[in-house]
Amino acid sequence: MYYFKPLDPKDVSPRALVLSLMSSAFTAPQSIGRLINAAALFDIEPATLRVAVTRLLKEGLLESPDRGVYQPGPKSRALTRRVQGWKDVTDRIVPWQGDWLLALTGHLGRTDRKQLRARERALALSGYKETESGYWVRPANLSRKLAEHRADLIGIGADEDISLIRVSEHALSETAPWTSLWSTEDLARTYEQATDTMLASLERLPSLPKDMSARESLLIGQAVIRAINFDPLLPPELADQEAFLRMVDTMVHYNDAGRKCWQAYYAATENS
Repeated sequence: MYYFKPLDPKDVSPRALVLSLMSSAFTAPQSIGRLINAAALFDIEPATLRVAVTRLLKEGLLESPDRGVYQPGPKSRALTRRVQGWKDVTDRIVPWQGDWLLALTGHLGRTDRKQLRARERALALSGYKETESGYWVRPANLSRKLAEHRADLIGIGADEDISLIRVSEHALSETAPWTSLWSTEDLARTYEQATDTMLASLERLPSLPKDMSARESLLIGQAVIRAINFDPLLPPELADQEAFLRMVDTMVHYNDAGRKCWQAYYAATENS
């Protein structure tokens, strides 16, 4: 999960593209025309794009406030807000006092595969790792109060009956310490690769044609935002927090550059 790799254009599905554009921090409600123009960058036919939009509407992941205009729907708003909040990620952490947060999920069951995936995605997005005993754990260095954090988890897909506890001392039979659940080497590699990729792209974008610069900024930017949102936000005692924050700061600049690339591309396609 922690290895950084820009998205492959061939792997950008109509569904994923629409959801990515909807979750971009600089996008307002999108017209079908703009969505079709964006899809053209990835060789997605207009009819295929329209089918994806229709399905997302039926699933409640999109809604249409006006004819031919779309925005995140009721079932995706919480997750969209979470994705859009990557710029404020540093506000979500506080100094670590050595305590741990445990998410108890054994009583929730595993037969509903769709809900299981949603639960595990919510926990992964919040930096939890599953232990060999089946519960999920992370350092208690999040700024949100426990009840608020539990509500956040539920809002992005966890079960309403999920239980959280804060642990200051433990004596367990786990063979591996909780600190070993995360690979600090993989995290460090992610931060370095993502930062280097953005810096190289920032030098390249001004010389690229408008369509190529828009496509590249989305492929790299979305991959970095995913890395930020799935980062466990470990304290400096457990990972290179400075390198993580450097990646986030670079993404702020890259996001601004990407916004300009897309504005230029839309202007060119809408005026042609």
